[in-house]
Amino acid sequence: MTISLVSTGTLRAFALIGLGWLGLATAAEAHVTLERREVAAGTAYRGILAVPHGCGREATTAIRVQIPEGVFSVKPVPKPGWTVATTVKPYAKAYASHGREIREGVSEILWSGGSLPNEFFDEFVFVGQVDPAVADGTTLYFPVIQTCANGEERWIETPSTGRAAADLRKPAPALRVLAAAGGPAAPVFERAGLRIEAPWSRATPGAVRVGAGYLRVTNTGTTPDRLIGGSTSVSDRLEVHEMSTANGVMSMRKLAEGLVIEPGKTVELRPGGYHMMFIGLHRALAEGETFKAVLTFERAGTIEVEFRVGGIGAGGPAGAAAPAGGHRH
Repeated sequence: MTISLVSTGTLRAFALIGLGWLGLATAAEAHVTLERREVAAGTAYRGILAVPHGCGREATTAIRVQIPEGVFSVKPVPKPGWTVATTVKPYAKAYASHGREIREGVSEILWSGGSLPNEFFDEFVFVGQVDPAVADGTTLYFPVIQTCANGEERWIETPSTGRAAADLRKPAPALRVLAAAGGPAAPVFERAGLRIEAPWSRATPGAVRVGAGYLRVTNTGTTPDRLIGGSTSVSDRLEVHEMSTANGVMSMRKLAEGLVIEPGKTVELRPGGYHMMFIGLHRALAEGETFKAVLTFERAGTIEVEFRVGGIGAGGPAGAAAPAGGHRH
């Protein structure tokens, strides 16, 4: 897939001190890095590759980044004046997302055809999801090749036995994965062959009368079931919805027939996909609180759960921020 951008745009030049890059004494000493270097497992991630200089004094004309296993559903953010291309390959394992299995995806992104002068700083951005199964403390590496007119910088080195990260001359951008929950263990609720994990919601502004709920539900039984609705202690009603994007237009609809959970499968309700709408909120939801809800399934019947409320911009039960931009529910 290749996206060509015809608009030239303008390069954004940032003062290093203005961005808080106080540790970069000179451009020649700086590395290509990820701006956000920690993420909670099982959450969305917005990767911002910071490019603080060229190759010596030459302008950067291409940036190529490899995506490691453990990060899936990756999409690059287009840049005015640059061409974006992706390489798609099979994953080493299938990932579950929005009720389906994902077996292949973007393994490499190439931005090319532009020009970033050595005197300027700029960013190259992608978004994706981090596998919930990535162990706490794991470091994922994103090797980068920075191409200029007459050479390149290869930011591809990773720590090895007997060689510490501090000793690397050309380190690959690194992302440390943290446990999915920063506080008490996420609650689990089980009944009639269904396992419901980590129900959570976002805080709401005072004037807003709707909220949203997210969780993971696994069918450990041998027959399909269906989430058809429910009720909460904080709203007039609960509905099951789906958000989707077609031809660049994002839409949301109520699932009149409910959400099917096939036997042996896990369905994740998360921002941007399947979710629950809490309609007619009795009050604003506050970060840090919990509230009760009853979920209704076609076969299992009713299951009582408890939702934890994260921040307004939370991207998961750990409270990680969701990717910027777009409409959220």
